[in-house]
Amino acid sequence: MLIKRNLSFAVLLLLGLWISSCENLTEVSKMKDGTNSTIGDSTATLPAANKGVANQTINNWIFENMNVYYLWGDKMATKTATNMQLSPDKYFESLLYQYGTVDRFSWIEEDAEALVASLQGVTKAAGITYSTLEASPGSSALVFAIRYTIKDSPADKAGLKRGDIITKVNGVEISKDNYQSMMIPEALVLTLGEITSAGVVSTSKTVSVNKAVIQNYPVHFSSVIDLGIKKVGYIVYNQFVPGITSNGSTNTRFDDELRSIFADFKTKGVNELVLDLRYNGGGYISSSDVLSSLIVKNLKPGTLMNKQVWSANARKLFNVAESEYETNWINESSNLGSLDRVFILTSRGTASASELVINNLKPFMDVVLIGNNTYGKDVGSVTIDDSRNKYRWKWGLQPIVLRTVNALGEANYGTVDGFTPTYKVNDNVIPFHPFGDPNETLLKVALEKIGGSSVVAKARLGSTMVLPLLEKGGGFDNMRNNITDMYLDKIPQ
Repeated sequence: MLIKRNLSFAVLLLLGLWISSCENLTEVSKMKDGTNSTIGDSTATLPAANKGVANQTINNWIFENMNVYYLWGDKMATKTATNMQLSPDKYFESLLYQYGTVDRFSWIEEDAEALVASLQGVTKAAGITYSTLEASPGSSALVFAIRYTIKDSPADKAGLKRGDIITKVNGVEISKDNYQSMMIPEALVLTLGEITSAGVVSTSKTVSVNKAVIQNYPVHFSSVIDLGIKKVGYIVYNQFVPGITSNGSTNTRFDDELRSIFADFKTKGVNELVLDLRYNGGGYISSSDVLSSLIVKNLKPGTLMNKQVWSANARKLFNVAESEYETNWINESSNLGSLDRVFILTSRGTASASELVINNLKPFMDVVLIGNNTYGKDVGSVTIDDSRNKYRWKWGLQPIVLRTVNALGEANYGTVDGFTPTYKVNDNVIPFHPFGDPNETLLKVALEKIGGSSVVAKARLGSTMVLPLLEKGGGFDNMRNNITDMYLDKIPQ
């Protein structure tokens, strides 16, 4: 685990606030889509606990915590030089260091309980993740190509699946002017499209879904693909979440599912691995430790995996040994053992804890990236709220508090370019093939590199088409969560 128990215990004792334990340290960030962003949004509806409390009181609490934990706390103005009368969201924003360029990830939430739930993969949504493409080259009309639907979500139960294409939402065509807000309503009537020689056109088929509170399932798909002497383990992993109980506390359910899949890979003699992280925007660092330790070549538990860099004020407060900032490899019995390389499928939505896994493995084995550049987030955050005082106010802070470096002291991906793929492949051939299909756009490239020859395309009903993909077009039907691609609005165009 990346933050040790005694370190977080010191936080609790010295500040008397609720802050993440080792399992809750996250590498996530919040989407700012310009319509429902907290920062700069004076129209947000505040929880009742936030009403009637003076801005100065809350802002004083914000400053004191940011002064200790914020990675760039030494860059903040002195308290007396800040405007304590600002609304808490704008005050928080005023403290951030070069927000949007240096600090691209800190945020504040009006409802801390909703914030914590979203970080655990719980949100109210239909459960549809999608890419946004032009309906035909050069067209102003857009379509949503479904990447996958979350297990047991309303969309899944309605029969929507990877490969389906949405052309209208509630009877309105999708365009460059409205695509960011089209999936916000809680009741959705989706018109499906089909591919023609002229592009994607609407059909008469519609599917109705109503949003509900759902839990993301991190391990979406896994299989073993036989390429003769090569046995390829393939896994689609979409969020780093260890597990969650019905009352919202964390357990190891999903981490244990990962372990079970890798045990099966090991039993079946898997000697190549394809890890699909193209839709994984991050999550709990503890789960990235587990996944890294299941993959790394010649696992040596107890030796250095990575190291944290905290602010000088935080380090002074913690006053712990240097080893407390180090994370060691975990003794995972299902580790695949002697893989010389791992193939990782990436996109602009591959962020944070996903990139941490890449960086963890790089000093120890060949990491082959296929797809697009990753997002570029080498920093981590914690949740700070007032729950220990029974929520005098509901504001929740998610400031960046640390940067991670690997066993070689490297973190060469913390820019808007992220990690550059070994093989750049655009994921814009529709309809999307099912996960595990050897002809799926990115998996096909990985299998060809593993097998040393082209994968023979299977016969397929219907047409396929290559369409322009909007760089900012990845999305989820609830913009206010961290399940998938919530970083794309901050990619400079």
